[in-house]
Amino acid sequence: MDRSDYGSFVSIFNPVDNTVDDSESVEWELGHRRDTTNEEYRQKYRAIYEQGSPCETVYRVKTTDGQPPHITTMVPVRNEAGEVTAILCMQRPIREIDDARRPYLRKVVLATVLLAIVSSVFAAVFIRKQFVKPIRKVSDEATRFARENTKGENLGEISRYEELSRLAGSIDTMEKDMVNYIANLTAATAEKERIASELSLASTIQENSIPNDFPAFPQRKEFDFFASMEPARDVGGDFYNFFLVDEDHLALVIGDVSGKGIPAALFMMVTNILISDRTRMGGGPAEILRFVNDNLCEHNKAEMFVTVWLGILEISTGKLTAANGGHEYPALRRAEGVFELVRDKHGLVLGAMDGVLCKEYELQLKPGDRLFVYTDGVPEATAADNGMFGKERMLAALNESPDGSPDQILRNVRRAVDDFVQGAEQFDDLTMLCLKYKGKGENQ
Repeated sequence: MDRSDYGSFVSIFNPVDNTVDDSESVEWELGHRRDTTNEEYRQKYRAIYEQGSPCETVYRVKTTDGQPPHITTMVPVRNEAGEVTAILCMQRPIREIDDARRPYLRKVVLATVLLAIVSSVFAAVFIRKQFVKPIRKVSDEATRFARENTKGENLGEISRYEELSRLAGSIDTMEKDMVNYIANLTAATAEKERIASELSLASTIQENSIPNDFPAFPQRKEFDFFASMEPARDVGGDFYNFFLVDEDHLALVIGDVSGKGIPAALFMMVTNILISDRTRMGGGPAEILRFVNDNLCEHNKAEMFVTVWLGILEISTGKLTAANGGHEYPALRRAEGVFELVRDKHGLVLGAMDGVLCKEYELQLKPGDRLFVYTDGVPEATAADNGMFGKERMLAALNESPDGSPDQILRNVRRAVDDFVQGAEQFDDLTMLCLKYKGKGENQ
């Protein structure tokens, strides 16, 4: 080496084997002087000569000066006195390292895979024993009890985990309580049969309290509508109504009382009467609903409430003024269009708090437009797997025949609901009303 600045060196011998990496290197002649490649090499030389480094290595992981990736390792050559007199450099392609470590990597990958398999098997066995089997036992017992309604053997301490054991204890307690409940219910069957006839009479009274003769106004050609109500029990809390306020105004009402059974039916009839009487006195839907709300709150010790949608249609112009007291969004189909939800302004349900105001809004109906209002029994109709019918399916059913008659549109929705629930017992009333506005002089 030229030790003044390590800027050049003289080659003593330079054997080359180009077959190692298909290179085209040429052997230097004895005494060939060459400039040091770069500053990195200069520092490596200085470390060997001046700092006593036992070896130095330069890595080239990319092709450099036409040479493929390689490693150059340098070791000192010393005389008998231990002084560095020369440097022996050996250059090898990185490909050789890759070839050498590939079997090692295969072994590492294989060992990792085997370890993962063993760990997975162990975890699966552990989870199955500590979690899956206890949970399945609880599930099987819950399923059996739901099917047979008879007390089974106590599950007891089925797991060392407190949560699972507590769950098993809850199932045991539930079975005991349910069996006692069933026994009490059986004892009450006679009393229930006694009031069955009264419920039947109440159902008839409720059915007759809402209009159900169609066409309702055969002499009026400006509109057509159809409505239906199917209570989940003998009597329910849903209701609808329609009546002419005067010769140019048609009132449309639909509501849903909280709760079910006779209390809801009574509350429904009171609400329906209040709305009908107050609407005939005149005023806008918001004013009417405020009046009804205040009267319901005044005598509402049962703390029941009702959702109501009230619309008043000006028949001659098609202007519909409406107010929504916590009820479902109506669906509107413009002529030549499809049904879409009208995300109107919701007020608070009636009967919950006096003095609450509902906001009015207007819809301009044109000949051929159709309006569909409903209770939550439609979108919340439930199948055996507890899935709900939902508003998307409801809109799809409405749009099967968007230009059909109101009767046909309601039948399409009812059929879609039945196909979805497939006979599963329903726990909510299902009420619908559809209006077709024809306009003055149209006789479609």
